[in-house]
Amino acid sequence: METSTEGATRPDTGPAVPAEAVDTVVVAPPAAAPPASLSPSRASDFMQCPLLYRFRVIDRLPEKPSEAATRGTLVHAVLERLFDAPAGDRTVPRAKSLIPGQWDRLRESRPEVAELFADDPEGERLARWLTEAEALVERWFTLEDPSRLEPAERELFVEAELESGLRLRGIIDRVDVAPTGEVRIVDYKTGKAPRPEYAEGALFQMKFYALVVWRLKRVIPRRLQLVYLGSGDVLTYDPVLADLERVERKLLALWEAIRRATESGDWRPRPTKLCGWCDHQAFCPEFGGTPPPYPLPVRAPESGGTEQGRMGPD
Repeated sequence: METSTEGATRPDTGPAVPAEAVDTVVVAPPAAAPPASLSPSRASDFMQCPLLYRFRVIDRLPEKPSEAATRGTLVHAVLERLFDAPAGDRTVPRAKSLIPGQWDRLRESRPEVAELFADDPEGERLARWLTEAEALVERWFTLEDPSRLEPAERELFVEAELESGLRLRGIIDRVDVAPTGEVRIVDYKTGKAPRPEYAEGALFQMKFYALVVWRLKRVIPRRLQLVYLGSGDVLTYDPVLADLERVERKLLALWEAIRRATESGDWRPRPTKLCGWCDHQAFCPEFGGTPPPYPLPVRAPESGGTEQGRMGPD
């Protein structure tokens, strides 16, 4: 699971506010700024729908938490924390026992997720949801043996700047390094594996990470591995240099399209079946909505420009 790191703001470093004035301080939302980096999720957003990218990166419109995404975050946290235990203690009961504590931590760090079960006073739906999380964690043990794994990194933030100046960034679920030095990048997915004809799209994120690792360490990962806990499948791919060079060209073209859209303010919606799950239908012209006023300066588009957002994952 890739967690976007774009749009984050640093803590305020301005003058201290007197204690007696704290109640009157109004925290303004962060000012809109042009995109400065690209992550796998935001790249996928633009390829799916340029207007969705704008809503998330530039307008920063709020989105309601979903049960599926929150369950994925919870399961990822459990699998990460399990490796804190000695190899012999990495068992199914131990992993399941981590779920309540990690759910408490998630609610503390992201209070909005408590809204998911606000209409569940008896806790029945929450209990079913936690049971589903337990099932996903248990299935992982049928796909990998954590007692035989010693990850070199977990939830690793990576960032690299290409020669063009484009910054690529993201968070890798797990990095394994063999005694021979070979690198394996692993990503957990709590959904089901895609059909074979859609596997290339699923691998886009992993090739993105492989490119960043190559640019940082000058090492091509030996294997990319997607672990699908929802269906019990493991998808692997062994990249070569040509793969990474092709992904880099793809990302540079994508970033150029984002730059043009940023400067012109032309963020076109791209209707797909995924629109039914979008939180921003009220602002989307495809649903009769109107986007918020564009918060960045615009200039007239260059003649001969190409249509935005028609780029595939590879």
